[in-house]
Amino acid sequence: MLERTKAQSPFYTAEHEAFRDVMRRFVSREIEPYAHEWDEAGEFPRELYRKASEIGLLGLGFPEEYGGVPADQFMKIVASQELARAGAGGVSSSLMSHTIGSPPIARAARPEVKARVLPQVLSGEKISALAITEPSGGSDVANLRTRARRDGDHYVVSGEKTFITSGIRADYLTVAVRTGGEGPGGVSLLLIEGDTPGLSRTKLKKMGWWASDTATLHFDECRVRCENLIGEEGQGFKIIMHNFNSERMGMAASCTAYARVCVEEAIAYAKERKTFGKPIAQHQVIRHKLVDMAQKVAASQAMLEMLAWRLGQGESPVAEICMMKNQATQTMAFCASEAVQIFGGAGFMRGVKVERIYREVKVNAIGGGTEEIMKDLASRQMGL
Repeated sequence: MLERTKAQSPFYTAEHEAFRDVMRRFVSREIEPYAHEWDEAGEFPRELYRKASEIGLLGLGFPEEYGGVPADQFMKIVASQELARAGAGGVSSSLMSHTIGSPPIARAARPEVKARVLPQVLSGEKISALAITEPSGGSDVANLRTRARRDGDHYVVSGEKTFITSGIRADYLTVAVRTGGEGPGGVSLLLIEGDTPGLSRTKLKKMGWWASDTATLHFDECRVRCENLIGEEGQGFKIIMHNFNSERMGMAASCTAYARVCVEEAIAYAKERKTFGKPIAQHQVIRHKLVDMAQKVAASQAMLEMLAWRLGQGESPVAEICMMKNQATQTMAFCASEAVQIFGGAGFMRGVKVERIYREVKVNAIGGGTEEIMKDLASRQMGL
């Protein structure tokens, strides 16, 4: 009922639909049966990265010369939304952490660094993560404090990063550091390898995304080769901002899909669960809840697809991307809450998708830029 099909949408080609079929089989076979078990365990098998690489998932949008696969915005939407069908945000976030950790490498690293790092990441052999947020700053990227001072042919890095997805297992960390003065012009990006002496990691416990390893990283005089500088000194902030737009589109696609999962799960439950002698789907109050949920999902999906089309035309609708992220996270929040309400006591029990998704609402409204930051960025783009 809520599916977007080729007949309904002008945006998806036969190639998109073929990849959707591949993704759906992969998720139903390799993720969905184990999602609850992995969430309870707080991790998932590293082997999943290799399996994801084999179907072309990890390489989407990366250069073919390094093992990447050509992909437009709609192929990325298909990937994000099919992954979300498992209702396991922790698995998706860590499995795909390279989509925020590795684009700066592909875009701006030295050729020899690209050739050394990207094939290993895209094959699923190594794990890539992005490290920007700090304990003192959160969304205030321009004022980060982790410092990298030049010492011959090395940088010496000291500071901390926190809330880093794949932070415990990552082999390659794309780290925002201060190489210059205050403000955005003093920010650079460094590729720091996971076995660098002086790097230590503390695992964090979270409200949701349990299957995703999340860490605080401690850099104690870590020596990093100058060749691992990504882009030029002082250009890190621009690269980060470009990265954020892509991350926000991916999060918007996923959140819209998680909301859709909540609708589908709630509809199925409402048809089976009986009260007062009839399925609860026959009670008007439940039917209206389901319609309200479906309406919000449809509106979010339409906005997402139009923005993806505009990006494909070469536009850069920053304000709308910010609003899209908020639209999607708010839709997810509404649908997750209503789905748990429809499930009643069963929705409060661990092991069902709607309970897991409900726990994962807030991380999406915070990560990649908080709702408040999104509104502020959008208002500036509107000239306010």
